[in-house]
Amino acid sequence: MSSPPAPAAPAPRRLPVAILALAIAAFAIGSTEFTIIGLLPEVSEDLDVSIPTAGLLVSGYAIGVVIGAPLMTAAGTRVRRHRMLLLLMAIFTVGNVLSAIAPSYGLLLVSRVLSALPHGAFFGIGAVVASELVRPELRHKAVASMFTGLALSNVIGVPLGTLLGQELGWRASFWVIAVLGLVSLVAILRLIPPMSAGTSLRHELEAFRRGRVWLALAVIVFGFGGLFTIVGYIKPLMTDEAGLSETAVLPVLAVLGLGMVVGTRLVDVVTRGRDLTRVIPVLLAAMVVVLLLFVVGAHWAPAAIVLVFLLGTVAFAAATPMQAMTMDVAAEAPTLTSAAAQGAFNLGNALGPALGGVAINAGFGYAALGWVGALIGCVGVALAIVFARRTAATPRAGHVVGSPAD
Repeated sequence: MSSPPAPAAPAPRRLPVAILALAIAAFAIGSTEFTIIGLLPEVSEDLDVSIPTAGLLVSGYAIGVVIGAPLMTAAGTRVRRHRMLLLLMAIFTVGNVLSAIAPSYGLLLVSRVLSALPHGAFFGIGAVVASELVRPELRHKAVASMFTGLALSNVIGVPLGTLLGQELGWRASFWVIAVLGLVSLVAILRLIPPMSAGTSLRHELEAFRRGRVWLALAVIVFGFGGLFTIVGYIKPLMTDEAGLSETAVLPVLAVLGLGMVVGTRLVDVVTRGRDLTRVIPVLLAAMVVVLLLFVVGAHWAPAAIVLVFLLGTVAFAAATPMQAMTMDVAAEAPTLTSAAAQGAFNLGNALGPALGGVAINAGFGYAALGWVGALIGCVGVALAIVFARRTAATPRAGHVVGSPAD
C-alpha cells in the first residue's frame, strides 16, 4: 500500500526579488517627473526664458504621459512584456540624456515629452507583470510595492535631485536620472523572467466599449485631482501661508513622499479581504477631509506639515486600489486599461492645479486650494459610489481583495 502523497508546500508569501526591478524603474520615473519643479529658476536663467515658460516643462511631461500611455501600450501589445519594459526604459533613458545636453529650451521641451512617453505604458505593463509574478492574493501587494519606488522618489530622488541641480547645475540632475535609467535596464534584464505578450490590440480595445471602464477612469481623475491641487502649489502654500522659508520646502516635499511611502505600505492592510468598490469611496472621503483641513491648517506650519504627510498617505493608499479597480473591470484587457489608468492619474495632475490656479487668480489665496481640492475630491467620491452601485448589480459584486475571484 503506497503512502499518501505529501501535502504541497504552501507558496511563499514573500514577494519575489523581480519586483525590485520594477521599483527601481518607478523610482527613476518619479524622480524625473517632479525634480524639474524645484529647478525652474535655474532652467529659466540658463536658457533665457521666463519661469512660467519654464513651467511648461512640467505640463509638457504630463501631456507626454497622457499621449504615450495608450499609444505605446497599444504598440507593444504583440511584444513580450519583459522586452517591452526594456524598450520603455531605454526610451526613458535616452530622453533624459537628451534633456541633460539640450542646448535650447525647445529641444529640452521635446526631450521632456520623449522621456514622458514611456511613463504610463511602463506602469500599466509593470502592474500586470507584478500581478503575474505572485500568487493571486498577493497581487495588490506586489503592485503597491512597485509604486513604493515612485513614492520613495519623492522622499529621496526629488529632494536630492533638486539639491544637486541647484549646486551643480540643472543638467546634473538629468545625468543622474539617466544613470538610474541604465540601472533599471540592467535590473529588468537580470531579474524579470521571460513573459508572454499581451492580447491583441483589438481584443483590448473591446473593453473600452463598457461604460464602467470610463467611470473607473473618471474616479481616478477626480479622486486624485484634489491631491495635485495642493502639490502643484506646495511651495507658495508653505512659504506664503505657513510662513516657512524657501529652503524648508525641500524637507516638506520629503515629508509628502514619506506619506506616500506609508500609504503604499498600508494598501495590503486597508484592502485585504475587503471589496475594493467599498474601500475606495472611504479612502477618497478621507482625502476630502484632509484637504478641507488645509483651509484652516495651512496658516500654521506644524499643522500644514502634518497635513502634507496625511495627504500623501491617504492618496497613495487609494492609488493602488483605484488602479486595481480599473484592471478588475476589464480583466481581459489589463495592459491597456492599466496604462489608461496612468493617463487618468496625470489628467488629475493637470486638473487640480488648473482649477486651483483659477481660485488663486481670483484672489482667494493659497489656503483656498483646500476648498478647491475638496470639491474635486467630492466629485471623485460621488463617482466612486456610483461605480460601486453599478458593480453591485454585476456577477463580480462582492469581489474582495485576496478572494478566489482575484
